[in-house]
Amino acid sequence: MSLNVHTLKTYWLEHAWLGTAVEPGVALDVSDDGRIAAVRTGVDAPPPGAEVLRGLTLPGLANAHSHAFHRALRGTVQVGSGTFWTWRDVMYEVAQNLTPDSYFDLARAVYAEMALAGITNVGEFHYVHHAPGGTPYADPNAMGEALIEAAGAAGIRITLLDTAYLSAGFGEAPNEHQRRFSDGTAEAWAERVGALKPRGHALIGAAIHSVRAVPAGQLATVARWAQERQAPLHVHLSEQTAENDACRAAHGCTPTRLLADHGVLGPRTTGVHNTHLTDEDIALLGGTATGTCMCPTTERDLADGIGPAGRLQQAGSPLSLGSDSHAVIDLLEEARAMELNERLRSRTRGHWTANALLTAATADGHAALGLPDAGRLEAGALADFTTVALDTVRTAGPLPRLGAETAVFAASAADVRHTVVGGRHIVRDGAHTLVPDVPSALAESIAALRG
Repeated sequence: MSLNVHTLKTYWLEHAWLGTAVEPGVALDVSDDGRIAAVRTGVDAPPPGAEVLRGLTLPGLANAHSHAFHRALRGTVQVGSGTFWTWRDVMYEVAQNLTPDSYFDLARAVYAEMALAGITNVGEFHYVHHAPGGTPYADPNAMGEALIEAAGAAGIRITLLDTAYLSAGFGEAPNEHQRRFSDGTAEAWAERVGALKPRGHALIGAAIHSVRAVPAGQLATVARWAQERQAPLHVHLSEQTAENDACRAAHGCTPTRLLADHGVLGPRTTGVHNTHLTDEDIALLGGTATGTCMCPTTERDLADGIGPAGRLQQAGSPLSLGSDSHAVIDLLEEARAMELNERLRSRTRGHWTANALLTAATADGHAALGLPDAGRLEAGALADFTTVALDTVRTAGPLPRLGAETAVFAASAADVRHTVVGGRHIVRDGAHTLVPDVPSALAESIAALRG
């Protein structure tokens, strides 16, 4: 029997980034289980019947940190000045207007925008669980199910990082906006989340919103839930110095130490932002192989600061990237910004190669979301990939062998031409195949939240 009997199709890639170098003329055989069956280099011309992808093909990008409804804030929260905390007040107002139906509409449009940007998998840090006031819906997971269905309708994968959010601060009950986020206790959170089931395009993970939002005595409950299921566990960590100060006042230690003492850190855990850390914090995160998700466009939009990404990686913390509040949705910009931020701070260049930055945006991002078999163009990996044009006003000129550098340091999401998920063409020639008019879908779903 032929080994290729189960192959659905062949994609011919004009140029492909294979993890360390760009190769011309690569053929990918994709089997009917949505995985790459074979990678053949040195294929100078498209084989008969092959789908031709002109430009530079990369593994699908992983958006490791998303709050889908924050997309409705774009533009609005850029008016005037303000702080992180005034931004949060505007965010609460948008959250109050969400329903399962309106969240599906918005998230479908947002995830379609991600597909147009070459993103094939999103880590959705989800904490808007209940109706306003905190009353559960008839289906207590109605909001999470809406997000899972929205990702499926947009053609991308999702790791739903269902988030425990139980308090307004150390010892403070949830405020009027936060009541719809809270299950009351970590045990009640675990019972609700246990009813969520993974499916073909969706994994279920866990999140601790922050040390201020989950009482210290309940952190271990969330960590245990994730441990028992070998599921990803994410946590906002030291995004603001105010969080560090409040944690020291309440517990006499940093948030990182508090998480370590309650068994939260480890190789399946990812700290999001990890901005304001002590030397001991960095050693704790690196020594436990806890990941770091940097979200540079949000961190600079909110004036959070520049996290010590280089030191964290050197200590042993794998790096991933996220678009977080969706000030923009562009993982190439996130990768570029991580390097350029470090250059501004250090006044030296070359902290990460383009290959290393693409690895953070692909393989390491997918691993942080529980998909270690994604993010690589190799046999056995999920057939998730995206193609960046090399002939636009931003990308024309460099030699194709410098495609990785071109993609990271010059290209943008607007240069993405194709996105394939599980062997299925989701974006073709810059157009979404499932959501015909993504701008209108975004505009209409966001307008609906304004009432």
